[in-house]
Amino acid sequence: MEKKKVFYYNIDDNLDYEHDLLNTWGIDNLELIEVKDYNGVQPFINHAKEADGVVVEYQQISREIMEELPNLKIIALQSIGVDNVDVESATDHGVCVTNCPGFCSEEVALHTVGLIIDLTRKITLLDRTVRGGKWDPLYGYKTHRLTGKTVGLYFFGSIPKTMMPMLRALSVKVLVFAPTKTKAFLEEYGAKKAETFEELLMQSDILSLHCPLMDSTTHLISWRELKLMKRDAFLINTARGKVVDETALAKALTDGEIRAAAVDVIEDEETESSPLFNIENTIITPHSAFISEDSFYDARKTTLKQLVQRLSKDQKPSNLVNQGVM
Repeated sequence: MEKKKVFYYNIDDNLDYEHDLLNTWGIDNLELIEVKDYNGVQPFINHAKEADGVVVEYQQISREIMEELPNLKIIALQSIGVDNVDVESATDHGVCVTNCPGFCSEEVALHTVGLIIDLTRKITLLDRTVRGGKWDPLYGYKTHRLTGKTVGLYFFGSIPKTMMPMLRALSVKVLVFAPTKTKAFLEEYGAKKAETFEELLMQSDILSLHCPLMDSTTHLISWRELKLMKRDAFLINTARGKVVDETALAKALTDGEIRAAAVDVIEDEETESSPLFNIENTIITPHSAFISEDSFYDARKTTLKQLVQRLSKDQKPSNLVNQGVM
């Protein structure tokens, strides 16, 4: 039997774990091929021309690229977000797109709560000043207790749900803007429903973003939204960089429109540059919130399952994003 070819493109680590899983599952009709090549679109096409499946994290796959890959049957994203793939085009070409929802919920939830505590207690800010030769416990903005403060959550997927027990332990109020969630549903988790986005902006002492990147969420937070927030509010973004207009955020932080911000993502991660880098009252982590050894292997196992379902068993993948394709 001819084996189906799967290209793992610029994925960290080798494929020993995946091969061990295939042996354990008794799957012998997949050929996994590891490719490390960071030279752009054409090399990706050249490598994947004969692929039945590709595994990617950040590689952009457009309609034009798919038209060059006639054998392609599945794009398996070893991540949650699918904004780097033209899903509509994949459906038109009969290509399944899968992802790994929830694989890092605990990691991102803990990272976000860590940023809340860090901003509240100025931990990173004071660490920087001490290392810079200034011993001043009162440096920077004034601090207040978290107890009774309102944490606003934009959307309520697996990560915010995982955050809820942690937030309850901090004795904060939780306000959620999630149009698809009912008031009763949110109350089961101990959260209050915000009827409008503006209500969330105006009432939150700490606003945390947890939405996918779509047309409707691109620059969701810009100057207008920042002006609606409290002047002593904190903004946290562990979603996608382009959800926030960084130029507007940098100005708001500099002008004192909001107190401080913490981001795990930036708009331009390709060149690793941002106007936020020069803003003192900002914490920046390098898109690391999702990372742990546990989440890494969970994502790898989930991704391989999707490939086996589609290519080895000719089944509908359990994490199929473009349902219309099958």
